[in-house]
Amino acid sequence: MGKNRVVKEGLLITFAMLIVSAAVYFFMVPSKIVVGSVSGLAMVLAELLHMQMSTITFILNVVLLLAGFIFIGKEFGAKTIYTSLLLPIFLWIFEHLVPVSESLTGNSVYDLVSYILIIALGQAILFNANASSGGLDVVAKIISKYTHADIGKAVTIGGLITAVTSIFVYDIGTLIVSVLGTYANGIAVDYFIDGFNKRKKICILSEEYEEIQKYIMQELGRGTTLYTARGGYDGKEKTELVAIMTPNEYKQLLNYLHQSEFQAFVTVYNVSQVIGKWNINGEKKKKA
Repeated sequence: MGKNRVVKEGLLITFAMLIVSAAVYFFMVPSKIVVGSVSGLAMVLAELLHMQMSTITFILNVVLLLAGFIFIGKEFGAKTIYTSLLLPIFLWIFEHLVPVSESLTGNSVYDLVSYILIIALGQAILFNANASSGGLDVVAKIISKYTHADIGKAVTIGGLITAVTSIFVYDIGTLIVSVLGTYANGIAVDYFIDGFNKRKKICILSEEYEEIQKYIMQELGRGTTLYTARGGYDGKEKTELVAIMTPNEYKQLLNYLHQSEFQAFVTVYNVSQVIGKWNINGEKKKKA
C-alpha cells in the first residue's frame, strides 16, 4: 500500500469516525436510543455503573478489538485500533466543547431517523475501507465473514443483542424502538454499501471494437472480454465487447465514444457486487 493511499485512507476513516461519533453524541445519547451498538451498550452500562460513557466505550472496544485481530486479520485489527481510539476521543471532545443534555430535535422519532442514517453512512464508509468503528461492528464483520451474510444483516444480528439490554434501564417502549432502530440501521448500511460498490457492466457492438478495447484497457485500466455474436437480422457475425467499470469510468468511456463518433450499440447494466481480481488493473493504474 503506497504512502499516499495510506494517508487518504486514514483521513477517510477519521472522517467516518467523526460522523459516527456525532451521530452517537448528538442523537443517540440525548434521546436514550439504545440501537444495537457498543455505544448503546455503553449507554446502558453508564446508567447502571454511574461512569462516563466515553470510558466504558473505550473498555468495551479494547475487549472486542482482540476478536478483530484473531478472526478478521491484522489490517482490519490495526484499523480498528485506530477507530476504537477515535470514538472515545471524539465523544470526550463533544462532552467538553458542546455539552448536550436534551434532544436537539425535541422528537425521539426524528432523533432515531437522524441517528440511523448518519451512523449507517459512517459505518458503510468504514466497512468499505476494511475497517469498523470497533465494538459490535467487529462482531458484525466476523458474522459476515463466516456466514457470508450481507454486512447490514450481520450488523442487525449483532446489534439485536445489545438492543435487548435496554430493558434493564429503560421501559418497553425504548426496547421496541431500539429493536426496530437496529433493524433499520442494518438496512441503511446495506443501502450505502451497495452505493459504494455499484459497478457498470458495459456491452458494446461496434466495428471499431479494437479501438474501443484499446481505450478501455490502456486509458481506464480495465480488462475486457470479447464474444462472438450473430446478428438476428442480417445473420452476420459480430464481436461484442464486455467490460466492468465504475460509474465515473463509464462516463469517461461514454465521452470517448461520443467524441470518436463510432457507430456503436451500447447496453449498460448495474452490478451491485464484483468478486475476484476485477480491480487489479485499476489499482495498478492509480499507483502509476
